[in-house]
Amino acid sequence: MTLSQAPQQLEPQNFFDVIRERHSVRSYDTSVIIPREELTEMLELAALAPSSANMQSWRFLIIDSPELKQKLLPIAFNQQQIIEASAVITVLGDLESNKKAAEIYGQAVKAGLMPEETANMFVERIQTRSSEDSRRAAFIDCGLISMQLMLIARAKGFDTVPMGGYDKAAFMEAFGVSDRYVPIMLIAIGKAAKPGHTTTRLPIENVMFFNEMPQV
Repeated sequence: MTLSQAPQQLEPQNFFDVIRERHSVRSYDTSVIIPREELTEMLELAALAPSSANMQSWRFLIIDSPELKQKLLPIAFNQQQIIEASAVITVLGDLESNKKAAEIYGQAVKAGLMPEETANMFVERIQTRSSEDSRRAAFIDCGLISMQLMLIARAKGFDTVPMGGYDKAAFMEAFGVSDRYVPIMLIAIGKAAKPGHTTTRLPIENVMFFNEMPQV
């Protein structure tokens, strides 16, 4: 099996080209292994995404073991990218991310980014938010970081596909994930064996409105 190219060997890409060239890939070169160090670097960059109150409620279970990918395969309805891709990144939302509020805002105070009294006010507000608000924030946060991760992967010459079609309850049980976490999606990542299919989009005029929505 071959390792991926080191990040520094890649030529810089125009950001808009990265956006245009990202497609969902479902067939992967099984000989390409992305080193864990490189996956970590991509996730570190992705974690610069915005999040609700900076609570960063995303969590990732990275499955790169061939045995565990085989275990995941039937749970993901036998989608072959599960076993062909270098890794499958499970995106989970932490419904108790507010427990990190004091640590996160403490870092901001220590870095001189926020007065301590302001940080304390935010911590108190966040720690009392409802479970419904926490769940909603988790879905938004995880959506933001997932898109950022997929664009980072494309910029590095890798390919991805987001998957919402899997048995979430079976996944939680099989991988021992507690109900503190809500499964959002799976992201297969690797190097395409076949190009992803291009797709069409609705004209932007059909989905964009200034100042008021149409009454239909």
